[in-house]
Amino acid sequence: MDKKILDKKFVTYINEAKITEAVFRIASSINAEYQDKMPLFIAILNGSFIFAADLYKQINIPSQINFVKLSSYSGTQSSGSVTTSIGLDVAINARDIIIIEDIVDTGKTLSTFIAELKKEEPSSIRICALLHKQEATTHPIPIDYLGFTIPDLFVVGYGLDYNGFGRNLKDIHQLKES
Repeated sequence: MDKKILDKKFVTYINEAKITEAVFRIASSINAEYQDKMPLFIAILNGSFIFAADLYKQINIPSQINFVKLSSYSGTQSSGSVTTSIGLDVAINARDIIIIEDIVDTGKTLSTFIAELKKEEPSSIRICALLHKQEATTHPIPIDYLGFTIPDLFVVGYGLDYNGFGRNLKDIHQLKES
């Protein structure tokens, strides 16, 4: 079913049930791998907030979650520069870090952020992403926990937006080419 968001049309790409399955699968892996640790989850705002909330509700090990706001998008294109609006307000030295990201495309935002985190000497840094646009990646980053690999499509829903709109859609929708 088509969804109109501002001046663009979108069609369903990944439905809510498949997203829920992916979240459960990822959480199960993290729970098993970190059962004897206390990781710190760092969710990248704004896009990951729904994924982070759903994932964190499935985490049953002692852990903490914190949020940072990084941005590299304007409209449907990456701007090429990374902006930090809200920074990390917790010490990460000697902590096991799991970064929660909605989507990894070029990898520039995450590679810039990871370089900053490494200066604080955490024990480990792992990446958890709902989506990965592998063919768009110019800054390769190992993704340890991944929901879906997708082509280089523009997508909205489940936290992802088009100019701030569409985040509240339960499914993920792709831009419909005219």
